[in-house]
Amino acid sequence: MCLSRQPDSVSAARYANWTRRGFTLIELILVMALLTIVISLTAPKLSRFFHGRTLDSEARRLLALTRSGQSRAVSEGVPMDLWVDAAQGTFGLEAEPSYDTSDPKAVDFALDSGLQLEVVNQTVVAPSTSTVMGSQPVSIASVPRVNLVHADLPTIRFLPDGSLGEASPKKLHLSSSDGGSLWLAQARDGASYEIRSNDERGNSIQ
Repeated sequence: MCLSRQPDSVSAARYANWTRRGFTLIELILVMALLTIVISLTAPKLSRFFHGRTLDSEARRLLALTRSGQSRAVSEGVPMDLWVDAAQGTFGLEAEPSYDTSDPKAVDFALDSGLQLEVVNQTVVAPSTSTVMGSQPVSIASVPRVNLVHADLPTIRFLPDGSLGEASPKKLHLSSSDGGSLWLAQARDGASYEIRSNDERGNSIQ
């Protein structure tokens, strides 16, 4: 009797060890099917979330560039230009030529894929002219624009006294392919820019 029971106990032990090794094929298929369903349901929401973060980060980078330009204009005593090339999806900051023909601190950036930048309330910058009073020519511009590298592009101009040039765009519109939208607009005091959730005043985002 003892000899007949030994094989049964051995086979039972082997089966128990085999079942503890891992999942069966059916269990793995069920897990993969559940993961596929969960990913298909959450993927659109995750995509919109990451697009929103990209739009927000790009707007904050533009805002930081305006503050950097304003700070440099005051500290260095040279007008600074934040130029925008909407067609190419690029923008940058550089000092207007004075004693140096180029700005070693100039920077330029490209928009992230899926984003578009539009200049609103753009003003065409006329070249500075002079009028003669007596025998001395007097410029009609407080700080004339000279030898600009991006003279043909919309430009936010920061003057050495900390103010904005009169021809600076009132608003920049950032939009994404999924319908997201943010605005970089002049503040109420007209001395700086702020991020807004739409093109109306009173909806600034810090």
